[in-house]
Amino acid sequence: MSKRQLAMVMDLNKCIGCQTCTMACKTQWTNRDGRDYMYWNNVETQPGSGYPRGWEDSGGGFDAEGDLRPGRIPSLSRDYGVPLEMNYEDALGMTPEGDAPPLSERGKDRPWLRPVERSAHGPNWDEDEGAGEYPNSYYFYLPRICNHCDDPACLEACPRQAIYKREEDGIVLIDQSRCRGYQNCIAACPYKKIYFNPLFKRSEKCIFCFPRVEQGLAPACARQCVGRIRFVGYLDDEESPVYKLVKKWKVALPLHAEFGTQPNVYYVPPLSPPKYDAEGRPTGERRIPDEHLIGLFGSRVPEVLKLLEEGREKKRQGEESELMDILIAYRHEEMFTLDADYYKKPG
Repeated sequence: MSKRQLAMVMDLNKCIGCQTCTMACKTQWTNRDGRDYMYWNNVETQPGSGYPRGWEDSGGGFDAEGDLRPGRIPSLSRDYGVPLEMNYEDALGMTPEGDAPPLSERGKDRPWLRPVERSAHGPNWDEDEGAGEYPNSYYFYLPRICNHCDDPACLEACPRQAIYKREEDGIVLIDQSRCRGYQNCIAACPYKKIYFNPLFKRSEKCIFCFPRVEQGLAPACARQCVGRIRFVGYLDDEESPVYKLVKKWKVALPLHAEFGTQPNVYYVPPLSPPKYDAEGRPTGERRIPDEHLIGLFGSRVPEVLKLLEEGREKKRQGEESELMDILIAYRHEEMFTLDADYYKKPG
């Protein structure tokens, strides 16, 4: 057991899908050396197939008896998507003389614009598609990183004991000197948040930006988030927004808790506009089906959505709401309760 557990809460009501977090992570950790296809942080559209494609149905995690469930290793071309390069001459419709046709003619009969097999796409091929029929179509964004689980299936599956949880904060890491690239961890992780580096023949994953955390700085994805959706702190710190959202107000829920790994990344589920009837009148029914959210975050979703609606109504009436004040995040720095001195203490 770790002495403390570092955790993250993401408020899905504020995620705008800008991918700033994704780029902050990629430029810092995965922009070269066999990591082109790796997105330690990604933002996918729900409902959707996610990244890698179909990860929710790829197995892994633990069964009801606590035994590892079989899982598959995603395919680079089919599930992750090979990084693509744009053919700019075709994309812009340039003629051999270097002239571009009128905008109204551009793209006609251009193969680069035609629908292609989904396996030919790169990450987020179904971004912003969602589900439902107009005027009741809907989607929302789901950012994902490694969950740094209390009971990591990847750790359990590794025959080399290369994966471990840090005693000081529960961050899950891979010892590169011990890893031999067997990929058992990839199959075992139900969130498919471990990646195989084909250049070095090793597994790699999100490290929760522990070099930053040890300096009292938030992970890059959280610090650069323009929507202020990410809270970072220790689950035993009662003054932390993370503690209050997870344990006091209990509005932050784990993703697919049924996988059995006890994840330490939590989500505040999204509210949504009402549906409209055939005459265009709001029905009062939430557009995002509760069933879909329950499938992701568990049976407490309706209770949590009710708490959020009550908190919003309080603010509309000019009343106090600690919950809403936390989620609004008036001061960015208060979203991160990290302790650099903690890492300097002996033992």
